[in-house]
Amino acid sequence: MKKINTVSIIVCVVCLIAAYLCFSALSFGNDETKIIRVGFVYDGDESAPYTYNFMRAQKAVAAQYGERVQISVKSNTSEEDAEAAINELIAEKCDLIFTTSYGYGESAKKLAMEHPEIQFCQATCSNANTAPYCANYHTFMGEIYSGRYIAGLVAGQKLKELINSGRITPEMAKIGYVAAYPYAEVISGYTAFLLGVRQMVPGAVMSVIYTNTWGDYSLEKNTAERLIAEGCIIISQHSDTIGPAVACENADVTHPVIHVGYNDSMVDVAPTTSLISSRINWTPYITAAVGAVLKNKEIEKCVDASVYGNDCSAGFDKDWVQMVELNSYIAADGTEELIEKYINDFNKGRITVFKGNYVGVDPFDPNDTIDLKRGYIENEKQSAPSFHWVLQDVITVEE
Repeated sequence: MKKINTVSIIVCVVCLIAAYLCFSALSFGNDETKIIRVGFVYDGDESAPYTYNFMRAQKAVAAQYGERVQISVKSNTSEEDAEAAINELIAEKCDLIFTTSYGYGESAKKLAMEHPEIQFCQATCSNANTAPYCANYHTFMGEIYSGRYIAGLVAGQKLKELINSGRITPEMAKIGYVAAYPYAEVISGYTAFLLGVRQMVPGAVMSVIYTNTWGDYSLEKNTAERLIAEGCIIISQHSDTIGPAVACENADVTHPVIHVGYNDSMVDVAPTTSLISSRINWTPYITAAVGAVLKNKEIEKCVDASVYGNDCSAGFDKDWVQMVELNSYIAADGTEELIEKYINDFNKGRITVFKGNYVGVDPFDPNDTIDLKRGYIENEKQSAPSFHWVLQDVITVEE
């Protein structure tokens, strides 16, 4: 009897110790008293739609977590100054740092390797899963090609209305695109946009001009003005300022001009010409990543998205991509229903955007071509866009 009692006591003690350790671990992982500092590095400020789009997520973090999260911000940071800005956040004892421009990726990953105690999350980049691997370095981006495609459908619907009403001829169905750089992210976006337009107006063509900068208001405005003067009816953009929208609103030409924006609604600055915008909603990822660090959990296990190693993406279905403020004053009849239908089709996996009787050529390697008859799946293996071929005969890149 004594032997049994002794064994029973030992078993009970072991169980109690194990339960205590489990409880302690769980308590530590969900420590509601933990406070962290979160840093953001921006290439612009609140006046730039691209940066303001991230600031929405920053404000959501403050609203959701309150005093548990202290925030540090570095604005108007060039790619050359990115490392210095990140080092300032490191010196301020940040536990988590969000870097928000493609050109910051190299610096962010380098510093992540030097500071394994800090989590780094880089937007719009594709180097999280490339060598050398860094466990505390993460990338993320919304599947924006889907938003670009629907924006193209909306623009095409308007273009079709202009043709049917006799305001323009079918031969005038030309699009102008103000593009930042010849990166895959930009090429993928303007290709998806054109393919959306051509779904409605099969004869539409596009002229693209690169500004080779993300955020130069005057240059973007002047580029849009040049495209308008060349006869473009639709002007869209992958650039960070409202310059193209202002150019459309102030255009002094005899043909109609319609603008399609990015990152934010531009109807306030172009009320008679800006039709719609699409944007990535950064809030779901950023708030989830902050929550993961607060709970001492892996970021990718806390994000509701498609996960590829240390990389995450999602589309309309997870609210990572959004259409922004359809301008009903100028939109063609039936546009709201069109948007709803195609978002629903994206959510059900019914759409392959990059497909059709097209041949694309890599602008840097003429031997790298693609035939789209079989289709190309964007964001299949990474969050950053990878479609990088310029479509022959329907897209012209101007110097």
